[in-house]
Amino acid sequence: MSEQGNGSGRKARFADLVKGVRPLRSDHSNRTEDTLPKPSALPQETMKDHGRVLEESLDASLEFEDMQPGDSLSFRDDRIRKNAFRKLKKGQYSIGAELDLHGLTIAEAKLALVDFIQASREKNIRCVQIIHGKGHGSSNQGPKLKPMVNRWLQKREEILAFCSARPVDGGTGAVYVLLKSLN
Repeated sequence: MSEQGNGSGRKARFADLVKGVRPLRSDHSNRTEDTLPKPSALPQETMKDHGRVLEESLDASLEFEDMQPGDSLSFRDDRIRKNAFRKLKKGQYSIGAELDLHGLTIAEAKLALVDFIQASREKNIRCVQIIHGKGHGSSNQGPKLKPMVNRWLQKREEILAFCSARPVDGGTGAVYVLLKSLN
């Protein structure tokens, strides 16, 4: 059999196989609104926080603080009494929720932190623990997440105080955080 004869036989078989097949429409006009997935509705405050995270992540002027793995973090807003802050430092508040940021990028960590704080407040949790790590996996440039968590928490209005945890709870790789109630 010649090559030409063999080729025309294949064409005929292919034509038989695709007989009656019609091209798909590319305009998707046959879809109904009911079949399209609907985006989940996020609270307005969460949407604002996500926008701020994106804005800050695009800010090229953001530099890391010179912070070492063993450095302690500490912040007390004027709204919180010294006695309450001492109690926080001693780990005497019940931890209602915990967030572990290990392995996250800076942008992922910021979103996780914002969502965690919002969810904790909605559940009326007043004291949380955030594990940022000591930065041992951040090469010789020092910790990356730790100084960012320090900065982020100080900028948030709903944070009354935070401090590095006791050694049993992660020491300088974690912070206890007192949250302002929603009411």
